Amino acid sequence: MGTESNKLEYSRIDYTLLFLLFLLFIISLVAVYSASGQYFVNDPYYFVKRQIIWYIIGVGIMFSIMFFDYELLENLALPFYFLGLSLLVAVHLFGTVRNGSQRWINLGGFMLQPSEFMKIFLLIVLAGVIYKWAKEKHELDTKTPISVVVKIMIYSLPPFGLILLQPDLGTALVIGAIMVTMIFISGTSWRILTLLAGTIIAGLATLVYLHNNHIELFSKFIKPHQLERIYGWLSREEYASSYGFQLTEALKGIGSGQVSGRGLLEGVQSQSGRIPEVQTDFIFALIGEEFGFIGATLVISIYFIMSYRLIIIAISCDNPYGTYLVTGVIGLLAFQIFQNIAMTIGLMPITGLALPFMSYGGSALLTNMIAMGIVMSVKYRTKRFMFN
Repeated sequence: MGTESNKLEYSRIDYTLLFLLFLLFIISLVAVYSASGQYFVNDPYYFVKRQIIWYIIGVGIMFSIMFFDYELLENLALPFYFLGLSLLVAVHLFGTVRNGSQRWINLGGFMLQPSEFMKIFLLIVLAGVIYKWAKEKHELDTKTPISVVVKIMIYSLPPFGLILLQPDLGTALVIGAIMVTMIFISGTSWRILTLLAGTIIAGLATLVYLHNNHIELFSKFIKPHQLERIYGWLSREEYASSYGFQLTEALKGIGSGQVSGRGLLEGVQSQSGRIPEVQTDFIFALIGEEFGFIGATLVISIYFIMSYRLIIIAISCDNPYGTYLVTGVIGLLAFQIFQNIAMTIGLMPITGLALPFMSYGGSALLTNMIAMGIVMSVKYRTKRFMFN
């Protein structure tokens, strides 16, 4: 009897996701090792050793969350949310400044980035908002009312604004992506979605107008270094030696990789240091240069399969709250993957977002592992019935 129970428990673990994470872990170590060459000649394994440590901690956290009942998160949502807001406020008061941005809190040598964990806290609280309405709605209600959409925006805008002030446009956009994903999955009408899209477009048009006519007002919303990145994106050749340098060198590296790549540690752009922060934000450029089209396609394929698996878990869940949580994780990861790869190949402006499970870094990796732990918990507790 005990053996059958153990088999049942083991069968609830999603081994497909674990295998995909293992593949990303191996690829990440190889890429991070290659990126270490230009920084630490005496210790080429500096980044690799630290990345392994972060992965070990992340996997431990992921499995701990997997065995935690995700339904209890609904009651913990608001405490987590306000903890996240408090940490964001603490960043503005006591945060450490790096490269012109105040995003970190120094905890005895470990640089905590609260904005990363705020993604998870927001995701949990928004899933609870939608689930609460879903439980209380009348049978005749077919579309989510505007009041639920307003609640989602009320919870999303404070962290969005605090993160934007750091300034950290990339993470702020992730917060926005989570908000839009949860509004969409809530089942609201296309009329409200169209109004929301129109508002975003109107906001962008206003920024363009202010840039062309009132630059002093525009500079209050967009910082100089962010504007420089936009210039480097829109007019890369014109600013190839300044604002567009990083993107230009990344494109050269990816293009030179051709089909099979230059080979491990053989990337000219990656190994020479011409691509700044290649171990973090531009890890995909290194993969494209040293492993070519084949390596880049492999990485993208793994992400596609992972996204497909997450969608299956969300659809199969027998609890709507679990479905909303997994959907939020899909929005969180999908936007970061798209934005990072797109900015590397010139389809989007550079925002400084890490490539999930691949880029070197502690806070971002732990955040993504927490998200996967929530997904694993949902999968672990999804009941299968013979007759639906």
